[in-house]
Amino acid sequence: QVQPVESGGGSVQAGGSLRLSCVASRVTYCRYDMTWYRQAPGKEREFVSGIVSDGSISYADSVKGRFTISQDNAKNTVYLQMNSLKTEDTAMYYCKMVRVCADGPRYFWGQGTQVTVSS
Repeated sequence: QVQPVESGGGSVQAGGSLRLSCVASRVTYCRYDMTWYRQAPGKEREFVSGIVSDGSISYADSVKGRFTISQDNAKNTVYLQMNSLKTEDTAMYYCKMVRVCADGPRYFWGQGTQVTVSS
């Protein structure tokens, strides 16, 4: 399963928490950059958080201090722990995998997992 598969979305009240997971198969001779994006209805898809192959991590300003990205290489899984959720975090969350092998980069998107935060 090369295409990332997201899970963990759901409905939660403001202030609550969710943990999203993204699973995608990997091969040892390539490197991987993993990123979470989200898209709210009527809005463009936006960057949320990313972790690259050297371990560097980045966050959108809107989620800093509330979201934490991590990965378990043994499980080929990237997580997004989301705490102190706000209604404006409501969106479809997508996992993007960039696989860089000797023949160049390839991009894979998951189908998304819905996060709904109510007041």
